[in-house]
This record gives sequence, structure tokens and C-alpha cells, in this order.
Amino acid sequence: MSDRGIDELRALREYDAEAPPLDNATRNRARARLFAAMSTTSATDRSAARTGRRPVLRIALTGGVAAAVAAGVLIAMPDHDKGDGARAARPGTSSPVMRNVSARTVLNDAAAYERKHEKAVSPRDDQFVYTKEIIQETNQETGAEKSYVDEDWRSVDGSQRSWVMEIGHGWWAPPLQKDETMWPPQDWGTLRKLPTDPEKLILSLLQKTGPDDRNDSLDDITEEEWSDIHFSLAGLLKLVPVMPEGLRPAAYEALGMVPGVRAVPNQKDAKGRTGVAITYDDPMIPSGKGGYGGFFIFEPRTHRFLGFRDERTSGDGANLKRYVQLSYLDGWAVVDKVKQRP
Repeated sequence: MSDRGIDELRALREYDAEAPPLDNATRNRARARLFAAMSTTSATDRSAARTGRRPVLRIALTGGVAAAVAAGVLIAMPDHDKGDGARAARPGTSSPVMRNVSARTVLNDAAAYERKHEKAVSPRDDQFVYTKEIIQETNQETGAEKSYVDEDWRSVDGSQRSWVMEIGHGWWAPPLQKDETMWPPQDWGTLRKLPTDPEKLILSLLQKTGPDDRNDSLDDITEEEWSDIHFSLAGLLKLVPVMPEGLRPAAYEALGMVPGVRAVPNQKDAKGRTGVAITYDDPMIPSGKGGYGGFFIFEPRTHRFLGFRDERTSGDGANLKRYVQLSYLDGWAVVDKVKQRP
């Protein structure tokens, strides 16, 4: 069993020992997520699953892939070094508590910054999206630090095998099979189909509806559905470093609409800069156990995105080790061949 699967089992076991029992609906939902995580992380040769930090769900599902065109060059991520803990309330135009919440302000500002500075790109189907990520990992017990450089080459249309890395270890991810899809999607055609309006993006993530269903509104979303929506949005923002124009800003704004999202001040990023972080209190997970997504760290003035803060574990029992990971995207490009650097 993978480290993530062990962690999930430990969390459930400790919850039963320390708190009242889960109700049947919550227990079934926790089991479903556990099995999804276990099946994903135990098959790293078949997906881009990232241990601890980056789970990818690879699911058999009917769906088409649209074509995309054009090319790009290496984009170096800028290093401009120029809250309180309020939470986002349930969205809705009739609710006055929606106004001026810190988490939502940070994410709306991040969306505005992204719209102003994002580089439009439309790669060809036969190309690859290259990304270079820097990761700094600290052992929480010993304080020992280690750095990694992860380089990925993702097939644009998903028809070719991709090369993916996690904390210095790489593997080949095969193309999706017929009627198989992945969340978050990695192929450009599927990404381009996602709505760039934040409310429509949220509604499109619900299994029961689509972005054009006029009978649905954000006010009708249940607490459990908001938890699933956050899981999907956090995965999209963490696992897809390069997106079609307008999608990342929409995802930031959508994340700000999720009840339970909150701002945490004075968080350090991988370069030692102090920023404001956005995290999520998942009501479907026992208190103190944390949830998926970690911390999204933003520059405190412009709210430009700086990087991620996550935690992972390895081993078990007396050999259990806990790590804090700080990471950021160092650069990206569109290239013609896998393993080709710009």
C-alpha cells in the first residue's frame, strides 16, 4: 500500500479512537475517497499521481478531446519581491456576509493579477507542455533539508506517453485509454472546454448538473458538494501549472467562493518570502486531520501567486517521517518532443 493510503487509514483509525463515530453517509464518503486515493497512488506508472502532494484521479469515462494549435517558448516565472483568518461564506447575491471576506479578496486579486499577466498559449496536439518545478523539503523531526528539481513533459492531446516527476523520481505516464479520463485533465482540448466563468466552473464540477443548467445556483450546493468542489479546484490549480487563457483566474475566483476557505497571514514560501496563504477547513474531514490542498501562498500586496506549502509522510510506525514541502513553478514551455528542453 502507498504512503498516502497508509496515512488515510491511520486518519480514519485515529478518528474512531478519539471522537464520536462517523455517521453512515460520512463514513461511506470517506471510504470512497480513501479507495480513490489508494488506487491512484499505487499506480504511478499509469498516471501522474504525486505522492502526498498531488493525487490525480484517472477514471474510465466517455468524453471527447478537442484540437488545439500554435506553439510557445520558455516562460520564466517572474520573481517580483515587492489577512486575517476570515473565511469565505456561502456565495449568493442575497447574502451580505459574502462581502469583503479576506480569503475571497486575496483570490479575486490573484485572479485579476493573473488576467493581466498571463501569457496566452495554444499548443498543437502533437506537442508537449514542459514545466520545471523547484521543491524544498524539510524533515519536521530533524530539520534536514533537501531540494529537488522536477521536470515534466505532458502530451498536449494525451495521445503520447508523458514524462512526469515527483520529488526527484520520474516515470512514464501512458496515454489515456479509450473512454478513460483524468481529473484534473492534462490534455489541452479538455482544459479548453472548462468554463472561464467562476460560477459556471463550479457548477460544471457537480456530477448532477452542467454549466448551462439554469435551474441550479450556488445557493443549492450542499456542504458535501462544496467539499468535493474544493477538492476538484485545488487539484486543478496544483496539478495543471499551465492552462488555457482565462481558466486559472476563474479557478482562483471559484476557490474564493467555497465556504471554509480562509486566509492565513505570515506564511513563508520556498524563497523565504512572507505572504498570505489560502487554505481550507473541510467539514467532511475530522477536525485536526487536515484536508487536501495545503496552502496556496500569495504576495501580501498584489496577491500574486508565489507557490505551495504542503506536507507529506513516508514510512510507518517507528519509521514514520513527516516533511514540509515548499514548491514553486520555475518555468514552462511548449516543446515538440518529450525530454526536449527549451
